[in-house]
Amino acid sequence: MESEKRISLRLPADLHERLVERARTDRRSLNSEIVHLLEAAIGPADGDAESP
Repeated sequence: MESEKRISLRLPADLHERLVERARTDRRSLNSEIVHLLEAAIGPADGDAESP
C-alpha cells in the first residue's frame, strides 16, 4: 500500500497566491505547506488508517 496519495486540486487564484506566499515565508514547498495546514486543522494521523 502506498504511504502517499497524489490528488489534483483546483484552487481560486487568490488562495493559491496566499498559500505560495505563506510557504515562502515558512521556507516550505507549497505541497508541504498545504499538508502542514491540513494537519494543523484536522490533527495528525493517529496511525489507524482503517477507522471510519
